[in-house]
Amino acid sequence: MLKFHELLLTYSQAGSEERKILDAKLWAEYGHDAAVFVLDMSGFSLLTQKYGIIHYLSMVSRMQVTVKPIIEHHGGQVVKFEADNGFARFPNPTDAIQAAIAINHTFNGMNLLTADEFDIVISCGIDYGKILLVEEGRDFFGNPVNRASKLGEDLAERGEILATEDAMEQVPEGTVKSRIINYSVSGISFKAHQIEY
Repeated sequence: MLKFHELLLTYSQAGSEERKILDAKLWAEYGHDAAVFVLDMSGFSLLTQKYGIIHYLSMVSRMQVTVKPIIEHHGGQVVKFEADNGFARFPNPTDAIQAAIAINHTFNGMNLLTADEFDIVISCGIDYGKILLVEEGRDFFGNPVNRASKLGEDLAERGEILATEDAMEQVPEGTVKSRIINYSVSGISFKAHQIEY
């Protein structure tokens, strides 16, 4: 990670020609094409206010223990967990979508066995494109990370899986059903695919 940050600091102090070289070097060394998967647990504020932070943290721990093997089973790698969010990368969006569906089904089944206040409900955002993968795969950056985060954390409703058009272009026709939803955020209009499962 130190080398990555050193290159970024050097970039910020370099002239325009040297910045082009450093940009190419960073992408060559840390760049990957990947599907980005972002999961968010629903109801943080309400549950924390009603039952306390310990209650919610116990649910976060259960979410992490449940999600990680499902992601790995579908060919993904957990990049990190931050609070009630999970971030992963996959070789392709189809695997990411299948993992998101499996995670939702798993929590739906688990919720039948728990009291309502312990039910885990998630939302997911998925994008595809070039990312910078750093810290030996423990963090990532790039437009696909930002867009998947926006979809999963801000726009997706409880139990919803949203994927960008870039992600859906990589999905073989007929393998995933979805419907297009139009969004407008901060004056920017775009389309997302709501995955049907």
